[in-house]
Amino acid sequence: MEKFVRLNAKACPLPLPNLNTDQILPARYLKWPRSKGLGTVLFQDLRFDSDGNEKDFPLNQPGWKNAKILLAGRNFGGGSSREAAVYALYDYGFRCVVAPSFGDIFAQNAVKNGLLTAIVSDANIADMAAAVSANPDHSIVVDLDGKTIACGNRTYPFEIDPVSRNQLLNGWNDVDLTGSYRDRIAKFSSEHRALKPWVVPARD
Repeated sequence: MEKFVRLNAKACPLPLPNLNTDQILPARYLKWPRSKGLGTVLFQDLRFDSDGNEKDFPLNQPGWKNAKILLAGRNFGGGSSREAAVYALYDYGFRCVVAPSFGDIFAQNAVKNGLLTAIVSDANIADMAAAVSANPDHSIVVDLDGKTIACGNRTYPFEIDPVSRNQLLNGWNDVDLTGSYRDRIAKFSSEHRALKPWVVPARD
């Protein structure tokens, strides 16, 4: 998994509350293999009508089509537990979603796939969304090490689960995270074997 330390990129404002995983990736696309390009159908029913024509939606605006940061509303990613919703965001090009809160399972799936979910206050997300709405070329700098987001001449703090932060900074999946405790696991195993040798199966 690619490390996430610092990101300087365009941000797309999408401050709609309660955008769920079915809106992020409609259920009919769950049959697609990831290799088919889930990013192409991200927010499909919000971006396009039934005839495939573009709707008035932020990601359809030229200034935000290459955004890597999404400024979202409260409870982003609620609903079903589909990990493919994270695949669609990541494959489209997003590396960070900023919101006042996230669906728990969505946030867990995000970190496992290298997508940062940064939690900020409602007031701060509104400030950032207003800034990039006024100027789509406005870049935002997300610093995971310092847990800050710089937007113009203002800097905002954000929160993230410390274990998730550690995984993203190091580019670790769950197996890598477990491996980081290898020495402690070996030490415990040795001490436990010495303290209670009778629980260790005998070998022929």
